[in-house]
Amino acid sequence: MNVHRDEEPPVSGSGGSGTVFFSGCGLHCIFCQNLPLSHYNTGADMEPDELARRMLAVQARGVHNINLVTGTHFVPRILEALALAVEMGLSVPIVWNTGGYETVETLRLLEGVVDIYLADFKFASARAARDIASAPDYPGVARAALIEMARQVGPLAVDGDGIAVSGLIVRHLVLPGGLSGAARVIDFVARRLPQGTALSLMSQYTPYGAASRHPVLRRRLWKKEYREALRLLRTSGLDDGWTQDI
Repeated sequence: MNVHRDEEPPVSGSGGSGTVFFSGCGLHCIFCQNLPLSHYNTGADMEPDELARRMLAVQARGVHNINLVTGTHFVPRILEALALAVEMGLSVPIVWNTGGYETVETLRLLEGVVDIYLADFKFASARAARDIASAPDYPGVARAALIEMARQVGPLAVDGDGIAVSGLIVRHLVLPGGLSGAARVIDFVARRLPQGTALSLMSQYTPYGAASRHPVLRRRLWKKEYREALRLLRTSGLDDGWTQDI
């Protein structure tokens, strides 16, 4: 639990985002940069009242939001902790930072609680999702989840200082060899999500963990691959979001 300054600009702002990482993950991406947490369940047991106090301590450091990272499998306890924290003075927006592998039923438990969804759309292909993350149903699950998130919070809204107060941000990490399906992801965001939905198109892929043994993912993204994704973005009609250098 700490102040994180490297999220998208409206999330980190000048004061940072108060991130709370939860152990474990429903996905098993072979390139995950948070292996100790996501694969090996490193972390500390914590009751909801302690989690509430930790959130308040981070808020006191001047963050713009509380950023809950991969918390899906702890939803009932998180809701309990948030209720306690609000009673104790928690007032900043709540960010749900997710890999996109969420059921609509779970998301509806978060309606009216989460202000900002910061959600990945990792893979457009069932085969890629199966081979890389052991989740062949990921594309369909993620599409339904993103539509539900958009229904709940709408497009990104910011305050007078450009800090996010509500809305959906979709992240897509472009993978080598076209494995992430950037063209289909961009098309989905442009056609199926509300106008003004922000897309963060990322070039920062690094071959961590078992990715070093994968025939394609063992290398970094080529410049020409990211440039092609940028070209698709420019022709998509999407105007809101961010890109990266490579």
